[in-house]
Amino acid sequence: MIKKFIDKLLGKTAGGTQGKSRFGKRQEVPAEVHKIDPALVDERAKNVVTTLQQAGYEAYVVGGAVRDLLLGLRPKDFDVATNATPEQVKSLFRRAFIIGRRFRIVHVVYGRGREHEVIEVSTFRAYMDNAAAEQVAGNERTSKGELASMKHAVDASGRVLRDNVWGPQEEDAARRDFTVNAMYYDPANQVVVDYHNGIKDAQKLTLRMIGDPATRYREDPVRIIRAIRFSAKLAALGFKMEAKTAAPLVESSKLLADVPQSRLFDEMLKLLQTGHAIATVEQLNKLGLARGIYPLLDVVVERADQPFVKAALQDTDRRVGEGKPVAPSFLLACVLWADVRDGWAQRQEGRHGQRPQPPFPALQDAIDDVFNARIGDVSGRGKLAADMREIWMMQPRFDKRTGSTPYSLVEQARFRAAFDFMRLRADVGEVSEAIAEWWQEFSTADDVRRQDLLEQVREEQKVRQRVRVRETPAPKPRGGEPAARKSQVPDSEQDDEVEEVEVEAGAVPPDGEAVPRKRRRRRKPRTGGGGGAGGGGGGSAGGA
Repeated sequence: MIKKFIDKLLGKTAGGTQGKSRFGKRQEVPAEVHKIDPALVDERAKNVVTTLQQAGYEAYVVGGAVRDLLLGLRPKDFDVATNATPEQVKSLFRRAFIIGRRFRIVHVVYGRGREHEVIEVSTFRAYMDNAAAEQVAGNERTSKGELASMKHAVDASGRVLRDNVWGPQEEDAARRDFTVNAMYYDPANQVVVDYHNGIKDAQKLTLRMIGDPATRYREDPVRIIRAIRFSAKLAALGFKMEAKTAAPLVESSKLLADVPQSRLFDEMLKLLQTGHAIATVEQLNKLGLARGIYPLLDVVVERADQPFVKAALQDTDRRVGEGKPVAPSFLLACVLWADVRDGWAQRQEGRHGQRPQPPFPALQDAIDDVFNARIGDVSGRGKLAADMREIWMMQPRFDKRTGSTPYSLVEQARFRAAFDFMRLRADVGEVSEAIAEWWQEFSTADDVRRQDLLEQVREEQKVRQRVRVRETPAPKPRGGEPAARKSQVPDSEQDDEVEEVEVEAGAVPPDGEAVPRKRRRRRKPRTGGGGGAGGGGGGSAGGA
């Protein structure tokens, strides 16, 4: 009895020191040691922490924000962890919303519109493994129907089934993935709470999984994708994944087959849209995970060296780095454009015994095939598909720079995304650079300048039409006259026989093709002989 009491005080279990190693040892590191600059902490995050503490709860800035602060960086996002439940957190803030079912968290919103900022607040969660996989009453709000088949918090393989079970801070820290993401910072007293030597790993630039990596990957296979994402994100800072953390990745990747496709799709987008898409592709190749995580991700990795896809990945990284918004529809449209383009051409040309189709129906059918083959039935496909379709369907319209087409095109909701797509095509030589520059100027010009740009296109078309007609081979002479006889006519008289084609201003149909007006110059009769006249008359008769 006394031994059990002493073991409990020391954090031991009946099996020895397992409890201590699992939950780590609490260390409170003062400001003079961690050297975090308080000025780097967002004021709104401070306000959330202060509000919770004044209400009698524990509250800390947590996760990647603490890691970045330790490295002297200004975090882009701030998360807060507390022992208050989601309902208790929500009651303390005017604009707070409980979201999620698998992970119930609170979004505290500051500001409005595009300038709004969200502080994510989560409740400390209990640590559970399959050694203690008994029925859990829990303290979560989930529909009874969903819980009916979940008698255990963890299944037989060790995969966590239920996550909204609250617990103390030391268990919450043990649940987190990596040591550098499991630290808690109190901006009020400037103390960092560290259970798993995260500060030392941050100083050594090491990405290390808390606990046994293979076990942690079984608990939640999505941790495999998170390991890739963090290794890509931190690679630029010199971080390297610990060998023991990396070793089980390939073998454990088979567990992803049990993860819902919609969740894998969302995690794939995080890999590509957090500003480190190029680095992510490099890490996937380096870790031996270039294939097998998600089919669409396989396509991204396979095509990452293609100029167009590489330009799209680089552009996405640049925009994230500049704090600009990025849309998954744009990047995926770039990745799958080769499939759409090839299918479009195939249908117009009538390959493989198919009947040739007009351009727009051919493009629509090609897009449908790509959606069915590559996107599948995933969460959010409706809006995603609509945005991608608009980007692709606008591409042929950029070739039509006459009439009312340019005015209507720039008014489309997805014009900017479609233009940026076309701009990338121009960068890799798929579209004329001059067309991209014309649309860039037209989209930002006033009405007078737009009229000038349209007139410029009309003049260019006139020139092209004249050049095209002049380059057309001369027809065979009528009446069986040998072709050699034509060369005996003086050049000035040959020119008189040339048809000129002019484009009348305003004679432009909706499809943008110019309507030619033909004018024939009659050759002047030759002086001193009727042979010329007779020849001309014969030509006229033949023409009649």
